[in-house]
Amino acid sequence: MTAGAVLPQELIRRKRDGGALEGHEIEWLVRGITDGWVSDAQVGAFAMAVVLKGMTRDERVALTGAMMRSGEVLDWSEAGLPGPALDKHSTGGVGDKVSLLLGPMIAACGGAVPMISGRGLGHTGGTLDKLESIPGYLTTPDPERLRAAVRNAGCAIIGQTGDLAPADRRLYAIRDATATVESLPLIVASILSKKLAAGLDALVMDVKAGSGAFMTDVGAARELAQAIVDVAAGNGLPARALITDMDRVLGRTAGNALEVREAIDHLTGAASDPRLVEVTVELSRELLALGGLDGRDPAEALSGGAAAERFAAMVTELGGPSDLLERPDAHLPIAPQVSAALPDRAGIVTKVDVRAVGLAVVALGGGRRHEAESVDHAVGLSEVAAPGERVGPADAPLAVVHARTDADADAAIAALRAAFTVGDEAPADPPAILERLSAS
Repeated sequence: MTAGAVLPQELIRRKRDGGALEGHEIEWLVRGITDGWVSDAQVGAFAMAVVLKGMTRDERVALTGAMMRSGEVLDWSEAGLPGPALDKHSTGGVGDKVSLLLGPMIAACGGAVPMISGRGLGHTGGTLDKLESIPGYLTTPDPERLRAAVRNAGCAIIGQTGDLAPADRRLYAIRDATATVESLPLIVASILSKKLAAGLDALVMDVKAGSGAFMTDVGAARELAQAIVDVAAGNGLPARALITDMDRVLGRTAGNALEVREAIDHLTGAASDPRLVEVTVELSRELLALGGLDGRDPAEALSGGAAAERFAAMVTELGGPSDLLERPDAHLPIAPQVSAALPDRAGIVTKVDVRAVGLAVVALGGGRRHEAESVDHAVGLSEVAAPGERVGPADAPLAVVHARTDADADAAIAALRAAFTVGDEAPADPPAILERLSAS
């Protein structure tokens, strides 16, 4: 089709009135979004029509596939990978450093992980921000270096290049400006178009639910998870999804360098948070099964040190220090001010407003309020208490604050005291894995 073959306003009108678009019409529209001959006003009107009227399953599959084809699609067939190309995506949470463990674990089990990750926005942290706290680590390698890293280390966690799913970049910017971000078909297409463009053989989704997630209730998380695995299957990508609990910080840290350090401690055996390990291992098992590697044990890869070797190799391949695992404190940035956030009374943590905890990290400088803002990689929280644990005003803090100034630390302490509820009885302990979903 050419730019003059269809009037964009006629497609917008039909979607506005609740009609369905054909696959070739969606392909044409996405091409116009990519090349610029569909105007910003028309893109915004199309997005609003989708928000109001939704999309059928076939439309969702067509939109996602067209956005994937709007740019380069990676081909690993002649890259000499050690195994199938596998990846995981998370909808975002506070303290979510699963990718830092899962990538090396999958690599140690025979998979290849070309993981394209994003930056943090709002109250959630981003994997790229964490990795950029490692000096020299290159999150935007050229294609040859990316292929070499995946081939030699088994995994490479990087950022999206301008050549992958460019239609999504323009569509998302317009959605953000026109209050059309919260649309299930558009969210699914945005997530999956980039993953499909990465040339994957299988994908596992970690869809968070709880106070620290973008979707606070399990029902909304389930709807998104099911839509993702169905649309992925419609585009030929085997996928499964886990819905995981985000009513507590995942692990014991929140903040970029602090989360990298916690991940290193798990890889080397210096720490082991049960819920972080459980979520990571279960996601890994699902992904390995999808990739035909279900006889491998990701828990053994973590505890036995094989995953640590893969992580170290990935860091070196992408320009980071070769001795990061042996000397993390010599390389990772450290905040100058460290203060305990002590509660007003002794008792048991009964509830945590995890979103408020994430926003406290943002206020310290560890996150961004908008995409152009820089982050302070050193600041954040460690020793974060979980529901059911005892805290007290003497020596059992809600968390330890790592800040740039005394004033920043004081503000974070006040925010944490408001975010944590302390009582006398332990709350119910929900499972880390709430649900598992496959394509319907």
